[in-house]
Amino acid sequence: MVRSGGGAIPTGRATGRTGPARFRERFLQGEPVEAGVRTSILNSWQRCRSLGLSPDRPDLPFRKDFDPGVRIVRAAVPVLDRLQARFSGSTMNISLADASGTVLLRRFGEASLARSLPAFQRDPGFVFAERVAGTNGIGLALAERQLIRVYGAEHFAERSQQNACLALPVRDPLSGGIEGILCFGYPRIAEARALSPVIRKAAQAVERRLLEQSSARERGLLRAYLVSRAEAAVGPHHSVAVDELALELRPRDGAILMEKATELISRAQRAAVDVSVPDGRRVTLVSRPMTSAGGVQGFVVEAILPGPSPGEPLAVPRQADLVPGVSAGTAVVSAVPTPVRLSVPPPSGHPPDAAPGRIAADGRRVTAAGVGGAADDHPEPSPSARGLVLVGEPRVGTYALAARRRLELLSEASARVGTTLEVRRTAEELAETAVPRLADFVTVDLPEAVLRGEESADPVDDLRRTVVHGIRDDLPFTPVDKRVGFGPTTPQLRCLTNGQAVLEPDLKAAAGWLAQDPEHTQALLAHVHSLIAVPLLARGVVLGVASFYRAQDPTPYGDDDRSLAQELAGRAALSIDNARRYTHERSMVLALQRRLLPHGLPDQDAVEVAHRYLPAESDVGGDWYDVIPLSGRRVGLLVGDVVGHGMLSAATMGRLRTAARSFAELDFPPDEVLIHLDDLVGRLDRDDPDGEGTDIIGATCLYAIYDPTSQRCVMARAGHPPPALVRPDGAVSFPDLPAGPPLGLGGLPFDAVEIDLPEDSQLVLYTDGLIEDRHRDVDVVLDKLRGALTHPDRTPEEACQAILETVAPAHPCDDIALLVARTHALDPGRIATWELPADPALVSEVRASALRRLAEWGLDEAAFAAELILSELVTNAMRHGTGPIRVRLLYDRTLICEVSDCSNTAPHLRRAATTDEGGRGLFLVAQLSQSWGTRYISQGKVIWAECGLDGA
Repeated sequence: MVRSGGGAIPTGRATGRTGPARFRERFLQGEPVEAGVRTSILNSWQRCRSLGLSPDRPDLPFRKDFDPGVRIVRAAVPVLDRLQARFSGSTMNISLADASGTVLLRRFGEASLARSLPAFQRDPGFVFAERVAGTNGIGLALAERQLIRVYGAEHFAERSQQNACLALPVRDPLSGGIEGILCFGYPRIAEARALSPVIRKAAQAVERRLLEQSSARERGLLRAYLVSRAEAAVGPHHSVAVDELALELRPRDGAILMEKATELISRAQRAAVDVSVPDGRRVTLVSRPMTSAGGVQGFVVEAILPGPSPGEPLAVPRQADLVPGVSAGTAVVSAVPTPVRLSVPPPSGHPPDAAPGRIAADGRRVTAAGVGGAADDHPEPSPSARGLVLVGEPRVGTYALAARRRLELLSEASARVGTTLEVRRTAEELAETAVPRLADFVTVDLPEAVLRGEESADPVDDLRRTVVHGIRDDLPFTPVDKRVGFGPTTPQLRCLTNGQAVLEPDLKAAAGWLAQDPEHTQALLAHVHSLIAVPLLARGVVLGVASFYRAQDPTPYGDDDRSLAQELAGRAALSIDNARRYTHERSMVLALQRRLLPHGLPDQDAVEVAHRYLPAESDVGGDWYDVIPLSGRRVGLLVGDVVGHGMLSAATMGRLRTAARSFAELDFPPDEVLIHLDDLVGRLDRDDPDGEGTDIIGATCLYAIYDPTSQRCVMARAGHPPPALVRPDGAVSFPDLPAGPPLGLGGLPFDAVEIDLPEDSQLVLYTDGLIEDRHRDVDVVLDKLRGALTHPDRTPEEACQAILETVAPAHPCDDIALLVARTHALDPGRIATWELPADPALVSEVRASALRRLAEWGLDEAAFAAELILSELVTNAMRHGTGPIRVRLLYDRTLICEVSDCSNTAPHLRRAATTDEGGRGLFLVAQLSQSWGTRYISQGKVIWAECGLDGA
């Protein structure tokens, strides 16, 4: 468990020889694993193999010459200290590496952890670059340049198999280059999804502190400011850093001050303005010119806060929580890295606490007495506090920063938009990416046909509100799923007509927009003031329109914003079109898949059956199930899974299911059915001249035959998960069946196992999509399945529902086929059996005994046909077979006559000529019965015939 914020985070990762461990083993053996490993991990494994790295290499490169005082370390130390305090008492391992992968800092949630870990996990200096350390969090974050998770066996090296980690690049806020990597490490048994916002916030805090060190020109201005403050002896104000100001500022409050200060500097004017923060308080910002010793002309902005009430403690927020970002061309005075509490002395006249200091950009401590000087131990109480907010050159870096932010937004859109192949979700991702960095509110309108995966014949008249997303939820936009109509003069219709983004910088002057719906638009004007409408066009197809509204920023949209919105919408439109095409194809595949599955269950009394089919969220595969009535009141239960997804997989499933049913109806035992299916799959693979099906031809299968007369079940499997067996007393087990190879490998045997299956037992057959998932441990899932089945009183329908609710993944990445069968037994009083030697004189005795039993069952009407059938079958067995001979009558929905002997000679039905003296026996049997056939047993064969009871 990893504790975060006082809570425990449970885990569910696959370990051992399942999940990542199994796929890693297969990869190291040279087997394909594309369908089972995350793309980033697989790419890293492949790079490691191409570099010739060995997973057994125990050591890592170690650098003794690394500089522990580089700028990233100075920026990160206070942040890592706060993280260490946050994770105190946990098994968390926090590290900071530079851009080459060398670890510079280590922190531990539990101090004793450092003593128990190997050196490479506790000491700075080890290099974790992918080229030398293989797949790991730090190396992969450097390679992928994004947030990375690595779990257990996803690490390439053996030394890291017990660990999991979360790593995120830390960038230079001005250049955008990677300055280092922040990494959280923890045991692999711990699941730590909730750590993502924590590591992002910590990285942002380090980046803000890096920005404070970025510009020598701004540092020159900063030194000039500090000297001027020292020479002025400060006067009646305390001089503190902005994040030490005696205010309980929220992050948004600090952002408001920073934005206003940036605006003042860009104007290059001496000014004093009052800024209201959301809680109603007012802060005075003062800007004035400043010239550095090197002649750099700039401006400085200070904040002046009214003094608090006597005796009232003032909490100072942490710097990492105060300012989410600053603009290029400006610098911020570094604050003391620990929280500070300022107290105003009480009226009694007791001496107040010393004013807190701060660290200037040149590393010196700054107090009220000046740079590097000592503050008066007992300064006089001050009515207000003054703090530096920003210092910088007007307009320097303003456009560069704006351009970089636009590039960052487009880069982020590439990663965030189109992560799924769902049309609606892709539209939502577009809106979530644009808010609040480009717009305060975004609406997306798509034709209903596009949502179904089709092309819209008239997208203008078919638009429906698909997404409404913004910084608030109470604006009067047309609600989701409602139809929207745009007049000919509205920006939305104009952009759809000309295919270009339409900018309305001032909505109050946009006559066409106002005329569309005066009442509705007037209500919106109270909140928004600027609009960009962008068509969603992809591959010449009109998919809809996206509208970007600005509300809080008083600056109207400009041409740069329009270009950015059009580029962003263009990229999103391609993702939406991909999702639309996929939705269309998936609908067709799913329709085909459901069409090829059984539409109803056959009438039989051997088992009570319930079934479910659940397609994967991302794609449709080739899972199937079947229930096949067999001779002798037996029933065949079949579950299979074709490798791969898509149309070809579904079509292959249909061919295999048809073939499997045909082989089963020939009364082949389970192992022989699998042998025939194995040959068929091999032929399908060889018959594909273009090799297009090589990625999906292959399948797993489980086939079981249950006999209600003996209450025994014979089953065999080909690479398929074993079934679950629920005894009448509620005991759940997973029979130890020989796994057998998957279908299609050819030449390998399949072994069948026979087990007792008492009446009212349940046999649960399923495909691997139910239990195998990269985010869950298979053993844990099997325990859940066991728990869901420990209720023998449930009907098969109730058992199916319970399994899907408790065991199936919430978002299945593979199809799930489920078959639950409760066994019944045929009443022994309805079974009659005789054994006799091969003596023709005994045929009449068997007929007489059979007629007596039929009379006891009240089947006198069927006696004539049964007598003739038995006479012919027994006579043929004595004439052409070998003894002993066994005769059996089964009375269920029909009357079944069975005659078995110890020979393997197959009977042959033929039509005798008028001059023939024999050869009409089987012909008579076929005419008198509903169906007849032969099945082979371990010693000999059984000839059976089934008679209807309609006249009985």
